[in-house]
Amino acid sequence: MRDVVVTGRGVVSPVGNEPDAFFDALAAGQSGIVPADDGGAAEAPASGFDPETWQTPRDVRKTDRYGQFAISAGLQAWHEAGLADAGVDPERVGIIFGTGIGGMTTIEATYGEFFEGGPREVSPHFITMMMSNAAAGLLAIQLGVYGPSWSVSSACATGAHAIGDALRMIQFGDADVAVAGSSEATLCGLPDAAFGRMGALSKEGVSRPFDERRDGFVMGEGAGALILEAEEHAVARGAEIIGRVVGFGASSDAFHMAQPDKTGRGAAAAMRNALRSAGAEPTDVAYINAHGTSTPFNDAIESRAIVEVFNGHAPAVSSTKGQIGHLLGAAGAVEAVATITALQRGVLPPTGGLEQPDPECEIDHVLEAREVPGAKLALSNSFGFGGQNASVAFAAK
Repeated sequence: MRDVVVTGRGVVSPVGNEPDAFFDALAAGQSGIVPADDGGAAEAPASGFDPETWQTPRDVRKTDRYGQFAISAGLQAWHEAGLADAGVDPERVGIIFGTGIGGMTTIEATYGEFFEGGPREVSPHFITMMMSNAAAGLLAIQLGVYGPSWSVSSACATGAHAIGDALRMIQFGDADVAVAGSSEATLCGLPDAAFGRMGALSKEGVSRPFDERRDGFVMGEGAGALILEAEEHAVARGAEIIGRVVGFGASSDAFHMAQPDKTGRGAAAAMRNALRSAGAEPTDVAYINAHGTSTPFNDAIESRAIVEVFNGHAPAVSSTKGQIGHLLGAAGAVEAVATITALQRGVLPPTGGLEQPDPECEIDHVLEAREVPGAKLALSNSFGFGGQNASVAFAAK
């Protein structure tokens, strides 16, 4: 199988809409969480996002917000990788881009228009705006590429699964280059009400992963994208290599649709599978970007799984959700951008909001940005409703 490298990154987030600005904000402890405009639950909206940076006004009107995020992140990554003028074979470029929910803002608005005004009030673009594979299709059109293209939808594990699929696509020779990532835009009434009814949202409006006072997550929005490329292809065109994707692991809890298995077996299996895929030992791992949602169950169970898998070795652990909230289906891809950049810079981002570590979460917490020169291997964990778990192993270049 071919070695796979990362040559481009793109991000839309509550703390920055460009990879280096995003990571600088994380390292500085900047938070993108704000009170909701309508007095509801706190949220983490994409900061200063302008869809017309990458799309015409006409195309913006025909694209759901989640699709706008996807185009922005994907094109950022494409340009950082130097692919815009590289003359790559368009039939050898794949796109694996997912979402947990899809065009929710369009769905919610259209239902209101339909019930108030009838069928004639429904946009002819409704279907193509709300469908979950819209982002992959939009990017293929925008880039003019003809390789394998599909969407992944596995709740909050979506982004990690998309990267895992892209990794294998390139390893097995189905493409030379892949745009991999995920996007989500659900800061609207229905998801807010639904997660609130589930008791999943923080009543205090604070995201504090692994803190003993944590009481739920804060919902955010955004997108993340990576350009994955066969190493020989990247070297042949003189691309700058940011890092490597060296392993991927997945598992299923087969336990509950919304709660993780309290034994942590699924989370542990995903991490073990990622290490096996990477040909690595637990002691090789310097850092874990945790799923770390700030919910009582998830953080304790993930901590337990980390302790079990690493068996005395204590990799540094942080969760970016303390600063940007939970981006649902986009979380894994945005956190992958943070993880690969952490290895590139030799700096680990902290867990925002963490002041009183829960004794049940006995791991090496990164409380402030930490320099780790020479760090070689990191995992990015993502666990989704439905019991779907994924872990991606990244290596320094």
